[in-house]
Amino acid sequence: MKQIVQSPRSGKLELVEVPAPALAPGFVLVHNHFSVVSPGTEKQAMDFARKSMLGKARSRPDLVKQVTHKLVQEGPLPTYRAVTTRLDAPQPLGYSCAGVVAAVGEGVTNFAVGDRVACAGAGYANHAEIVCVPENLVALVPDGVALDKAAFSTLGAIAMQGLRVAEPSLGEIAAVIGLGLIGQLSLQLLSANGCRVYGIDLDATRVKQALDQGAEWGASPADDHSSWRNRATAGYGADFALVTAASSSSAPIELAAELCRMKGRVVAVGSTAMDLERRSFYDKELELRMSMSYGPGRYDRRYEELGLDYPISHVRWTENRNLQAFLALIASNAIDPGRMDTQAVDFDEAESAYEDLASGERRSLAIVFRYAGNASEARSLPVAPSTPRAAVDALGVAFVGAGNYAKGILLPAVAKAESVRFAQVITATGPSARRTAEKFGYARCGTDPEAAFADAEVGMVFIATQHDSHAPLAERALRAGKAVWLEKPAGLNREQVDSVIRAARETDGFLAIGYNRRFSPHARSVRAAFENRRGPLAIRYTVSPGPTPGGTWHTDPEVGGGRVIGEVCHFVDLCTYLVGSAPTRVFARAFGKDPETDYSIVALLGFADGSTATVEYLANASSELPKERFEVSGDGRTASCNNFRTTTISGHKGVKTINQDKGQTTAVSEVIAAVRKGEPSPFDLNHIAGVSHTTLAMLASARSGREIDLG
Repeated sequence: MKQIVQSPRSGKLELVEVPAPALAPGFVLVHNHFSVVSPGTEKQAMDFARKSMLGKARSRPDLVKQVTHKLVQEGPLPTYRAVTTRLDAPQPLGYSCAGVVAAVGEGVTNFAVGDRVACAGAGYANHAEIVCVPENLVALVPDGVALDKAAFSTLGAIAMQGLRVAEPSLGEIAAVIGLGLIGQLSLQLLSANGCRVYGIDLDATRVKQALDQGAEWGASPADDHSSWRNRATAGYGADFALVTAASSSSAPIELAAELCRMKGRVVAVGSTAMDLERRSFYDKELELRMSMSYGPGRYDRRYEELGLDYPISHVRWTENRNLQAFLALIASNAIDPGRMDTQAVDFDEAESAYEDLASGERRSLAIVFRYAGNASEARSLPVAPSTPRAAVDALGVAFVGAGNYAKGILLPAVAKAESVRFAQVITATGPSARRTAEKFGYARCGTDPEAAFADAEVGMVFIATQHDSHAPLAERALRAGKAVWLEKPAGLNREQVDSVIRAARETDGFLAIGYNRRFSPHARSVRAAFENRRGPLAIRYTVSPGPTPGGTWHTDPEVGGGRVIGEVCHFVDLCTYLVGSAPTRVFARAFGKDPETDYSIVALLGFADGSTATVEYLANASSELPKERFEVSGDGRTASCNNFRTTTISGHKGVKTINQDKGQTTAVSEVIAAVRKGEPSPFDLNHIAGVSHTTLAMLASARSGREIDLG
């Protein structure tokens, strides 16, 4: 199928052939008939992507701060890799479309194959021939509503939510500042609501269009508005103002304050600066209200991706119900997106349409892409490799999952390994699969993991997907006869972990886990220093990872498992490696009551030889602290490692590296070499199980307040 994507690095646009998306539980697969380009929002994204690196930095000082912090913590090379990885990821465009349902995922109850639907959501309702959209971001199109009009539903929901925040009442006077696509839709909705509208825009053509669509008055921001105020409002001013303009200055908000009456409402819908004069709002006691995109549910992963709806008795107008309401208004002829100045373009001409938009040659309110309806549903495509082919007897490698970690660390590490043939890259989305395969020279790209498991040329599979899929994918790969590198964790619960271990035993398969720190020169030097110890070790491992990120799949217990299962397993593994055996006892205390806000935990691990390890995972510690540091004492000596950059060992030579070296490249190299030579995995299956069970026991101990005996 075809999809248009943009390079975040250069801003270059490409209409590319990519594998069709994978259908996931709770999602709906839709063949697009129409999608709408919003010139304001999408041109902003294009303009940002086409800025120089300095220009990007000036526009996003928050990102510069993150990069600077990473540079201090980890060194120049890891920072460079992280930045370039994000800049190389293709950016899908579009967030409003309409088409026909081709398939529904497990658990979907509101849609069936053949339904006409409107779809919403950046990253989902893309400009692509086939899209895969969560159920809560899909709405049925009423009979009699043409799909080209239904494709405006997401933009209509944005305008509708702005009105809901403004709370207009019959007969009120509204000022709409910014008469682009959202402004014109807002104007139609206000007219349908019985409001009288004053439309304002820098472009006289937009003002004329607003008057043609029902605005009672129109003007430029630079005009003298006092005569209008006296004539139309008896000198009081507008009851409320909608700011639908996009601006880098605060002028639209200031104008809104000027136009409003005493105790009026100013609603910010568009992206505009807010360096406000206090007196403008204070003298009139104005209310400043913010409208959040499509409505309640926006930016809530549980609503948008997991399909958890808000009860209508508590939240009347969600994202989805706004979509439905907009479509119902079209069906009743109360509003009509077809009245606006739009231009229909065949999707094959998408690149030139965007270039005209960027250059200012296209002045229409919106571009509507029209799809031919002959999209390929292939989920695997050949890719011309960008690197020379390896020897025929080389180890064929496939990647299932290629997120930022895989692209920034694992794929470059595999590229450095000897006698490797780059076979396949499989990801959930086609553009990511294709771009990653092109960049690293893989022969094929796709969205179906089974293609890698069934490929006779693939001898080893790297699994780097979301955590809930780790165990099922690893088991399928092992039973297909593939050597497996499984990113941590091995599973989200004991049943998943044991199923992977069982599959490896029953197939006599090769299983490696992404516990890379034991391969670091820092960790290896510490272990060597205590290799001949006579007594137990005392280990203290302190991690300062920063605040728990909210609203991500990592902290979802059903998908990511949380930071303890997903990340603390690394530190348990290193302690186990240094001692030489798995823990036998665990006692833990969690600090935060809500893991979405604080995943801090302290655990005491006990070992059979009398060694102890204290693991402190402190999400709310100072960001100035090194992210990781550990100290090992025993037999009268102490070793201390600071962020895998500096290690000191009493009585022994220490280790110092310019960049943080957590052993990832060495781990990949040694694991691939073991597979090629037919040697056993560096990871013993009992050890893999022991680390996973210990991590799970930490959570159990924190919940119960008791020590857990692991046996």
